[in-house]
Formats: sequence, structure tokens, C-alpha cells
Amino acid sequence: MAVNGILGIKLGMAQVFTDDGAAVGCTVLQAGPCVVVQRRTKEKDGYDAAQLGLVEFIKAQRVTKPMLGHFKKSDAAPMRHLREIRLDDSADDTKAGDRVLVDRFEPGEYVDVTGISKGKGFAGGVKRWHFRGGDASHGSMHHRAPGGIGASSFPSRVWPGQHFPGHMGNARVTVKNLRVVKVDKDENLLLVFGSVPGPPGTYIMIQKVRKSK
Repeated sequence: MAVNGILGIKLGMAQVFTDDGAAVGCTVLQAGPCVVVQRRTKEKDGYDAAQLGLVEFIKAQRVTKPMLGHFKKSDAAPMRHLREIRLDDSADDTKAGDRVLVDRFEPGEYVDVTGISKGKGFAGGVKRWHFRGGDASHGSMHHRAPGGIGASSFPSRVWPGQHFPGHMGNARVTVKNLRVVKVDKDENLLLVFGSVPGPPGTYIMIQKVRKSK
């Protein structure tokens, strides 16, 4: 089975020691267990993918009847979090009902982690886009204002895509090339070197990098 990804939950941060005694700051991820709920094929759906569901306890009353029927097709228990992961090989033997576990990852390899970043609410240009701001001297009257946003004679309008104050965070973010430090197959834990978007408890998707670092 060639599913090169898994669903999980961000648990928090930790510090572990490597074999040579170096202290490494890691993010602890609960990676799986997952079940293949549906198999997408190029002949039927136009692309090859596996729909994964993260196994966690949820009452059947919390799931709609159409979704209960969807889970029943693969003899899977109701699940709260579902995501699709593309498959590279159309001849892959992955089928509905297969289990995807953390044992497909090995220490030393690199992964990409996708999650929802922390919401920051409304933020100004200095915080949101790292504007340097104006002079802090007395009487400058220009401290954290955005400044000029367009030219006068040409183009006599504001260019599309200008950086303005607005809603910051709460967006889908992918952090690439995180090194796997430790794999705990008994507890379904994956420790990666670096930070992962979102607060503890955030659903995340872990995928093996397609290009070598």
C-alpha cells in the first residue's frame, strides 16, 4: 500500500535528546490510526486518491445518516475527520477498509505537515505584513499607518493584491521539510523537529515529501 500520508492531531511541544546528547525541540503529533474510507480511481473519479478517516471515538448520533451510510460501505466506525491523499500509482492496491498506521514513517526522513494556523483576529500592517512603520519620534504622526497605497497620475488606482490590515491567521498552512526525530508505534506518536501550525488539538495532515531535501 502506497499511501504516503496520514491524519493526526497536534498534541504539543517537547524536548528530546538524541543519541549524541543534543537537546532537540520537537512537536508531538498523534499520527493515526487511520482507515481508508473510500478509494478514488481515475476511471470513476478522474484522479487517484484515498480518503482517510482518523479513528477516534464519536457517537453515531453525531453523524448524519448519509455519512453513516458512507462509513458502512467500508465497514468503518463513524469518524469526525476525513481527508483525501493523492496516490501516485493508479495501479496501487489500496482499498477501502485498509488501515494506515504510523509505522510507515521512519526517523530521519522528512515530512510536510498541513494544519490550520492560530487565528489572530484583525491585525494591522506592521503585525500582518511586517511593515517597518514610521518614525517613533515626537510629532511624526506616522507610526504604524500603512502609508501610500497607489500612484497619482498612473495608474490612478490601487494595484490589486496590496498588503492591507485585515484578518490574520486561521488559514490552511503547510510547513515543509520537517525531520522525523522519533516514531512511537505503540502510542501512535510522531515527533518532528520544528513547529507545526495551530494550537494543541488541531487536526493535521502529515505527508512524506515528494522531493528530497
